[in-house]
Order: sequence, then C-alpha cells, then structure tokens
Amino acid sequence: MINVTPKAVEKVKEIMAQQTPLPGGLRVAVVGGGCSGFSYSMQFDTPTAQDKTLEVDGLKVFVDPMSLMYLDGCEVDYVETLEGSGFKFNNPNVKHTCGCGSSFSV
Repeated sequence: MINVTPKAVEKVKEIMAQQTPLPGGLRVAVVGGGCSGFSYSMQFDTPTAQDKTLEVDGLKVFVDPMSLMYLDGCEVDYVETLEGSGFKFNNPNVKHTCGCGSSFSV
C-alpha cells in the first residue's frame, strides 16, 4: 500500500476543511500522460467498490487497483522549500522521471 506522511495528512485535512460539501476522502492515482508516460493525480472523491481504502489519522485515502500496482510502497509527503511547496511522491517503483519531474516511467 502507500504511506501518507503526517505533514501531508495535515495539509490535506486543512484543504478539505475549506470544501463545501466536505469530501469523503482523497483519491491518489496514476494517470497516463506527461513526457515519461505516467503522472500522479490527487483529488477529493468518494470511494468505489473496487478501491483499496486506507485511513491515516482520520483521513480516508482511496486508490484504484490499477494505480495500486504503480504506487505500492510509495510515500506521499508535503514539502515546503525556498522554491515552493507541494505534495511529493517518493515512489520506489519509478525507473525514470522526465526533466521537469512531473511524470515518470516504471
């Protein structure tokens, strides 16, 4: 499965609290596209019957079976640097990333 760091959970909950109506949870997925073939997707959503659902400190995270193949062992973190802030995926399955860092291949 995937690991969501406490800092990432805190940031997602902060953003979720601003949504009306309150979302059911966070969907993390891998979608086709980008220079290297795949990119990550995060959005507020509700679960489907096929999803793997995990709960991290009260945050429900939904992952579809296809994405789970590419995200197994992945860590989702939230980082703040001088260049900016955002969610970062540390994925041990990635073999190559594009120059801009927004897509990957396995």
